[in-house]
Amino acid sequence: MDFDLFSQRLSKIKNLPLPGEVSHFKMAPETRIRLMQEARQKKRNPKRAAVMALFYPDTNALAHILLILRKAHPKDVHSGQVGFPGGQSEQGDRDLRETALRETHEEVGVPSTEIEVIRSLSEIYIPPSNFEVRPYIGIHQNRKPLFAPQQSEVEALVEVPVADFMDDSKIFMQKLSTSYAANIDVPAFNLNGYTVWGATAMMLSEIKELLKQVL
Repeated sequence: MDFDLFSQRLSKIKNLPLPGEVSHFKMAPETRIRLMQEARQKKRNPKRAAVMALFYPDTNALAHILLILRKAHPKDVHSGQVGFPGGQSEQGDRDLRETALRETHEEVGVPSTEIEVIRSLSEIYIPPSNFEVRPYIGIHQNRKPLFAPQQSEVEALVEVPVADFMDDSKIFMQKLSTSYAANIDVPAFNLNGYTVWGATAMMLSEIKELLKQVL
């Protein structure tokens, strides 16, 4: 998909209503949906975090979205998974938007001054880690960013063509053992050969629902 055309149409999502849980639940097994609903009623002082869904042109001027493969850490329940750049809010952050920009700079090397934040998305509560995560959509104009992955956190960059992301055939069911159940069928995206599931897949689902309305 041509990036210039994509960029023009992306701005149209600013005033669209958010699909929210309707889109999230398309990428969650029934067991997780039930647990999320129960946990949301019981949650106490969740930690706050933000992530950035960054769109940008590749060297051929085709639109891409950036994901990262996180390094494996024994004490991190989300390590070794594919997700967005982002992380926990810190004391110096003025708001979650600034958290998303700061973490994106730290993890993949793209300065906040080079990212236009288009809008925020629906928050997702993640029971296993007691995080409430606010996603943001951002765009890097004119040229491909000069990525500099943070060696301690990022195993690999996963640069996904928007055309592939929007392809419905990239959604499939995968048997996985999760923090809440063993060997269950989980809806997931197959992107660049990686299985993308869980909270990241739910966020991607909301982004996809918005893009379908403008592309």
